[in-house]
Amino acid sequence: MKMQRVKDPLLSLGGVCSQEAVAAVNSIQYVEVQLSVLPSFGFLFDIDGVLVRGKTPIPAAKRAFQKLVNSQGQFLVPVVFVTNAGNCLRQKKADQLSHLLGISQDQVMMSHSPLRMFKRYHEKCVLVSGQGPLLDIAQDLGFCQPITIDTLREKRPLLDAVDHDRRPSILVSAHFSVVLFGEPVRWETSLQLIIDVLLTSGYPGNPYGQENYPHIPVLACNMDLMWVAEAQSPRFGHGTFMVCLENIYKKITGKELKYEALMGKPSRLTYQYAEHLIRAQALQRSWEQPILTLYAVGDNLMTDVYGANLYNRYLEKNSRQGSKPRIQAKVSGGRGPAVLSQAAAHCKSVLVCTGVYNPHNEVPLDTRDSITETVFHGHRDFRFDPGLVEPDHIVPDVDAAVDLVFQLENFAPN
Repeated sequence: MKMQRVKDPLLSLGGVCSQEAVAAVNSIQYVEVQLSVLPSFGFLFDIDGVLVRGKTPIPAAKRAFQKLVNSQGQFLVPVVFVTNAGNCLRQKKADQLSHLLGISQDQVMMSHSPLRMFKRYHEKCVLVSGQGPLLDIAQDLGFCQPITIDTLREKRPLLDAVDHDRRPSILVSAHFSVVLFGEPVRWETSLQLIIDVLLTSGYPGNPYGQENYPHIPVLACNMDLMWVAEAQSPRFGHGTFMVCLENIYKKITGKELKYEALMGKPSRLTYQYAEHLIRAQALQRSWEQPILTLYAVGDNLMTDVYGANLYNRYLEKNSRQGSKPRIQAKVSGGRGPAVLSQAAAHCKSVLVCTGVYNPHNEVPLDTRDSITETVFHGHRDFRFDPGLVEPDHIVPDVDAAVDLVFQLENFAPN
């Protein structure tokens, strides 16, 4: 038995970073608890706004990581870094975090990582939008015939649509889809050419056809409206680009742009895939203790908190019904791993104050009213629910988040 500090972890929204909250944290009772050495929980860490701001490390991240590894540099608990970024390969993102701790690419989950399961699209031609090494990213995910916006622009000048001899064979409407990895550099070019592809069923340059609905499949990653870098105010994210695309499409056609799949936080698919990676780590380390609780640590109410709470609601619903949550087999097209079953019982949201969330905004006495009145920055296809944007815990930074979770779990490794 060991003496450990225990407190009520449920802190009111907006007050945790105040002096009153710090005082509350320090007013702790001592009780005797049985400490655990094998983890029954895992961490899902956001990156931007939690560990770094742009390329600048957040000081608390170094302290947090020192608590997460043993003397050999091995993680004491399963950890996955879940980012909505999609403009690089997993290995590069892992390398970017090397100043904090040596991690493998298997611990990094990009917004596009679940596309590995969409095998029915891997053999088809896909138009990919975003920035960075798009072809490398697409091929690493399993796509065999990716084509970038720049390539389409170069190979499809206006008259090429008429000259069949010059029409590239890679554009075949029956096997064509669009994958949105992230915000592009030149929005006007990408918006124009994606609309062209959608309204011509994969034959840009041909006249628009009203009969081309439902349109060819669109798979989108990263729905963040805004994100935090070195600037004092949030920057436009891929979600803003998607708003533009959706509204242009609707203005032209009078119909809604439909997505075959939405990935990245707060998508349930993202959290299911992240749990799969958590369990794979536990299996690799021969930890026999079931991973029952996931702690999602992030800085954004509309993505990190909403997504974790949405997944928690899903897990608890399935638990009440006595069924195991699963990623549906249809996403794999009948080949490869058919389903990824889940075993976690809870997914708890932990909000930090080092990124998008601003704890210094004036908060009314009734915090639920303040959340209800907040403008919803989530994606069009996600319903606003005040309960989903209310975090389970709010802490100053990621170091405090690790301390809190270790305390909640009575976890004290040797």
